Amino acid sequence: MSELRPRRSVLYMPGANDKALEKAKSLPTDAIIFDTEDSVAPDMKVIARDKVAAAVGSGDYGSRELTIRVNGLDTEWCADDLRSAAKASPSGIVVPKIDSAAAVAKVESIIESAGVSDDTRIWAMLETPAAIERAVEIATSSERLEVLIMGTNDLAKELRAGLVPGRAPLQWGLARCVNAARFAGKVILDGVYNDVKDPDGFAAECAQGAEMGFDGKTLIHPTQIEPCNDAFSPSDDEIEYSRRVIEAFEAGIAEGKGVVTVDGRMIENLHVDNARRALAIAEAIAARG
Repeated sequence: MSELRPRRSVLYMPGANDKALEKAKSLPTDAIIFDTEDSVAPDMKVIARDKVAAAVGSGDYGSRELTIRVNGLDTEWCADDLRSAAKASPSGIVVPKIDSAAAVAKVESIIESAGVSDDTRIWAMLETPAAIERAVEIATSSERLEVLIMGTNDLAKELRAGLVPGRAPLQWGLARCVNAARFAGKVILDGVYNDVKDPDGFAAECAQGAEMGFDGKTLIHPTQIEPCNDAFSPSDDEIEYSRRVIEAFEAGIAEGKGVVTVDGRMIENLHVDNARRALAIAEAIAARG
């Protein structure tokens, strides 16, 4: 199995806020999205652009994966944002409101013309009805596209749907995008939870996202990091069970057994694959430190 990079918790940090940029250096998040879009006022866009580029190049953020969210393709800032981000060489460039393969191609053309590193990937936000309908088209549009991010707030707005506990109005779209990510072999991150004073609701939504197959969740506040990490990490019981599944399966093969059971349950290849993935995730998390 190829090496996995933990992206359980991915925290948005406002790019024009020096205090926030400093605080992010010590937070236990797997990844940071330095934001120049929603959290930055129009008269601060250029300042934020320079600040986040400097943050990415500073070397002050340890093992955290660093990305930059630019302004959308339909804005006056996007092209310069993309060129600046390309030169800064973050792990990923997060682009909002991607709704077609053509949009991905336009982003790729701009950043490659700016001399972007081969290691910098595109992270596409899916947050419109068009994006949901074209999820597979988007997910398979480019090898440089590595991560899909659900923009649930904007999606709910566009659908005129309620942001309610359980997210019933959005579940069909979320599931469709998870399926597209798996079809294309991409990472997919769940959208944000808006009420930072509702830890129980947040925990429930994290559990739902993990059950649906998301790789992690985007966050808006540092208090959400640790519960999110827990939700998207294999539990100690899951790790122990996974080890027993693999050991039993391998022993059964060596002994020529046609059927292998663990705790009274028949074990098949799919269970072994799941067990190996759980252990790989646990190892990647431990290696991150």
